[in-house]
Parts: sequence; structure tokens; C-alpha cells
Amino acid sequence: MELMTKIDIPVSNWEIDYRDHILLLGSCFANNMNAKLEEYFFQTKANPTGTLYNPISIAHHMHDDEVLTADVIIVTFGTAWVYELNGQVVDNCQKRPASIFVRRRLTVDDIVSAWRPILERYREKRFIFTVSPIRHIKDGLHENQISKGILLQAVDQIVRGSIAPAAYFPSYEILMDELRDYRFYASDMLHPSETAIDYLWEKFRHTYIYSPRTRESMHELHQLWLNEQHRSLHPDSEEDREFRRKVEVQRTTLKRKYTWL
Repeated sequence: MELMTKIDIPVSNWEIDYRDHILLLGSCFANNMNAKLEEYFFQTKANPTGTLYNPISIAHHMHDDEVLTADVIIVTFGTAWVYELNGQVVDNCQKRPASIFVRRRLTVDDIVSAWRPILERYREKRFIFTVSPIRHIKDGLHENQISKGILLQAVDQIVRGSIAPAAYFPSYEILMDELRDYRFYASDMLHPSETAIDYLWEKFRHTYIYSPRTRESMHELHQLWLNEQHRSLHPDSEEDREFRRKVEVQRTTLKRKYTWL
């Protein structure tokens, strides 16, 4: 008996591994996935100029130095709503009065027109697009659905017409359909819970991080992360000092093998 709708995600024909520099841009869902990658010591950076939600603001930062050094760029669109000042989309309102801005909803063409030249410019990089499952409740549930629909259509067109290697990861569909239950949400009933984030991460790594060699390295490095997160009940004890010495030896040993640590 099937008790949930399973999202079928084919394994990617290209893989993320430890040689890659990974840049994550977009809504706070990008920060969630970055935190999971950091647990395994991937070479990663998220939103170096701050969290961004709409596709145009994210596109504005596709010229920064971090983009040039990235091998894989993971982009998460959060909303199709933007604020404009003098006809230009602003990345944040800088605590200025809302009355000076024009608020409008992007069209699919607005988003595709902004992103197609970016993928042409960076055709040697690999792109993963996703739409954030986090709902923007202040717009109302109906408007939120329309906004997400625009983002989904835009991403589909961007990926299908891309010269660069580009793919779509269905984080939105996984949370909306496969995890269709409020137990997978945080207390605000809008953001995914830790359990949901872990589930999305498992789906992501089975899709993009799958070689035995990379998986072996992940297991080894994650053990270091777990040890470094350990907090003793008796931090001044000899047992704790001995544990810390062992962790330091573990890091030193692994740093010889993984030089970016």
C-alpha cells in the first residue's frame, strides 16, 4: 500500500564531488541546503551578499567574483514579486518607506529574459535550479500559488533552452506532494521542519552526489563534523580534553588528504 505520492527524480548525468566549488544563491532554502553541504565539508558558499528571493535580484549578483570561481551554481527562486524604484528592481528596500516603491509580479518572460543570457555567458558551469517550498503567506495563499507557478514555468523554460548544463530539482513538489503533512513544517507552518530539510537533502544527494568514492569521503568527513559538534557534559574533565586531542589529530590527518579543510 502506497501512503504518499512519490516524486520520481532521475539520477543526474553529471555529479557534484569534492573538486567542485559550489555557490548557492536565493531564498533561505539555499541556506538550508548549504548547511547540509557544510556538514560534509564540501567547498561551498551561500548568498555572500545576503539572502535574495526573486529571480531578478538573484540575477543582479551573477557578476560577483564568487560566480567566476564556482563550478556548480544552485539557484533557488522564492517569489515572483519584486519592488521597483525608478523602474529598476531593488534587491532590498533598505528600511525605506514602502510607499516609494512600486510592487509588481514578474512574468515568465521577465525571468527567462534575465536568465538566458547568464547561462549563455557561463556555459562552462553547471546549474541546478529549484523553487523554494517556503510559502509567502503575506501575499495570501492564492497569490503565493500564482507566484510559485510563474517561477516553475520560468525555470522550465530556462532549463530546456540552456546552453550550459542545467537541471531542475523539485524541492517544491517534494514538500507540497510527497511530504503533504504539517508535521513536515516548522512551528510557523510555512518553513520546512528539520525532518523535511533532511529528507530533501537525502533526495538531493541521491540525485547529484552518488559515486562510491565521493560517498566514502562524505562518510569520513561527516564523522569529523559530528565529533567537532560534540559538547561534553563535563567540559573541564580529562576525558573531554582527551577527546578534543583525538579530534584535532583526526582533523590534521584528514587535512593531509583533503587540503581545503
